[in-house]
Amino acid sequence: MYNKIIKLIIAAGIIAFAVYQFTEGYIGNGIALIFLSFIFIFLYFKNEFILLAFLKLRKQDFAGATKWLNKIKNPESALVTKQQGYYNYLHGIMVSQDNMNEAEKYFKKAISLGLSMDHDLAMAKLNLAGIAFSKRRKQEAQKLLSEAQKLDKQGMLTDQIKMMKQNMKQAVGPTQHYGAGASVRSQKRRGR
Repeated sequence: MYNKIIKLIIAAGIIAFAVYQFTEGYIGNGIALIFLSFIFIFLYFKNEFILLAFLKLRKQDFAGATKWLNKIKNPESALVTKQQGYYNYLHGIMVSQDNMNEAEKYFKKAISLGLSMDHDLAMAKLNLAGIAFSKRRKQEAQKLLSEAQKLDKQGMLTDQIKMMKQNMKQAVGPTQHYGAGASVRSQKRRGR
């Protein structure tokens, strides 16, 4: 895995050669080289391995997505801050199938580093709410769930949010059974 700065150096070198081509009169070559440099600039902001992992994830190929993510050896030097957020976000999704504690760590790190899309941030908070609820931290789960609902402006996660709220209401339900479990004093008043 290359350092992110190398991509910018390659782009600068290609642009310099394109300027040379323009000065020599080879306008077509210069334009083609400018377009080629755009690829390296694009890959600086959007990492190729993260893009390939997202494509595998869309096809529900978790093993393939994990394979592409594992090709990033040192995310701090190879990725921009937002890309590090998505790297942790994707790892959180992969790990959440097996290990909730580690998934929670990845999702929290992804949120702290930042995600560019609101629905990705909402999904991370929804997953964190589910983890917090499974660990019986209901207040934290409700807070995260309301934040996820605010971030889901396009309504992509409304069904999942409704399902989570229903699960939380069922778990919080009444503990006293009405009619049978009254106190002795109230039973005497009723004449039982």
